[in-house]
Amino acid sequence: MRKKLVSAALAATLTLTLAACGSESGDDAVDGYTVGICEQMEHVSLSEATRGFKDALIEIFGEEGIRFSEGNALGEQTACATIVDGFIADGVDLILANATYPLQAAASATDSIPVLGTSVTDYATALDRDELTGSNVSGTSDLVPLEDQAALIAELFPDAETVGLLYCSGEPNSVYQIETVGGYLEEMGYVCTPYAFTDANDLGSVTQTACESSDVIYIPTDNTVAANTETVANIVIPAGVPVVGGDPGICSGCGVATITCDYYELGRLTGELAAEILTGETDISTLPIQYLEPLKVYNAENCETLGITVPEGYSPVK
Repeated sequence: MRKKLVSAALAATLTLTLAACGSESGDDAVDGYTVGICEQMEHVSLSEATRGFKDALIEIFGEEGIRFSEGNALGEQTACATIVDGFIADGVDLILANATYPLQAAASATDSIPVLGTSVTDYATALDRDELTGSNVSGTSDLVPLEDQAALIAELFPDAETVGLLYCSGEPNSVYQIETVGGYLEEMGYVCTPYAFTDANDLGSVTQTACESSDVIYIPTDNTVAANTETVANIVIPAGVPVVGGDPGICSGCGVATITCDYYELGRLTGELAAEILTGETDISTLPIQYLEPLKVYNAENCETLGITVPEGYSPVK
């Protein structure tokens, strides 16, 4: 974790929450910095990252020294572009792109305003480019070693034979994780079958199909599943099929265990980076993607229901 910057002594916050536009400007604008926050959709991990980001910046600049303009795209790519365009029109000082769709929209829309991503697994996959150095884009990643995800399945379910790989085909980072983890699992001798859904409308039917042919289901850090864990839980728990998910929200909603990161702390780290960029201490064009130490967590209730004993080294998911 990077060292926190020294907070300035300021007060009173003005937080503007908008569905699809940026911050106010002109005579109504406050002194200090304005940061646009585009969140891909509503689910606990993204919300925690946003909360950590804002908390860090308020601690650093004080409530009068930082202003937030927020937009939630509710899972719609086109809404991300609209929100980001509003930020640019209003001249925000920095954009936080919370998850892949906002990152793609912001990176496409501006090459001058600093863009920090968070809750993004693999930036190269999300942006279809190998190198970010020299650009206005950097950020933090929720990626944990994917070989460890596969090893977790082997540790908890050594007698399983088939693993269903459940993911949204429209999320590039989900595709990347499924391909990578699936490769590791096949090397371990598991038979892996991908089960792709296009959106929340067919999540239930695809989950049901996966349940019928899988001993275990693996779900990556998939935002669509994270926003609809109840749909998955209502199918997998009665069927007795355990889920290992890459996201703590998936674990708490429908899973049994995962290796993940603390999204609140991920957001705080991103906020600290944003402060360094805003004050000129750090040049975003030279800033590498930042990571947190992974955590092993488990869902005590689901493990008890499914008769799963988790070995030492796992903490209860929050």
